[in-house]
Amino acid sequence: MKIEVLRIGQRVIRDDRVTTHVALVARAFGASKIYMNEVDPEIENTIKRMNKTWGGEFEVEFFEDWKKVLKSKIEEYKIVHLTMYGEKIDDVAKEIRKNQNILIVVGAEKVPRTIYEKSDYNVSVSNQPHSEISALAIVLDRLHKGKQFDMKFDNSDRTIIPTKKGKKVVSK
Repeated sequence: MKIEVLRIGQRVIRDDRVTTHVALVARAFGASKIYMNEVDPEIENTIKRMNKTWGGEFEVEFFEDWKKVLKSKIEEYKIVHLTMYGEKIDDVAKEIRKNQNILIVVGAEKVPRTIYEKSDYNVSVSNQPHSEISALAIVLDRLHKGKQFDMKFDNSDRTIIPTKKGKKVVSK
């Protein structure tokens, strides 16, 4: 299953930190790429450093018009829009997992109506206001059924060894 993330919008008052965290969660929980705009391009360097240090080949791609990204994916991908107004993830996760290519749309501010209409799935993790970071993590967890915790990230400079207490990091 190939999962990519489309990040739409950016609230200036929330800065680039939230979008950076959306990218980090996407990377750590098994997505292969994130599309974003209206953000500090330094986010891409942060992700490159994460890939170098912790492994993996997660990609960042900047776009001018989210409609073009959506249009380029709509034939080949199932579009999953995260919204607190959608169907419960637990009710649709099994059906979504049947697809080879998934594009998850994560909004920052009010998402245009077109996204709701073009999406194959409008999915919620809660029908209450919440963070798009947590929503993405929960949806990726449900889609991977927890297996993202066993993923191996190739070409890492460091690896964390799980321990009951303390920290164990192996440098290569």
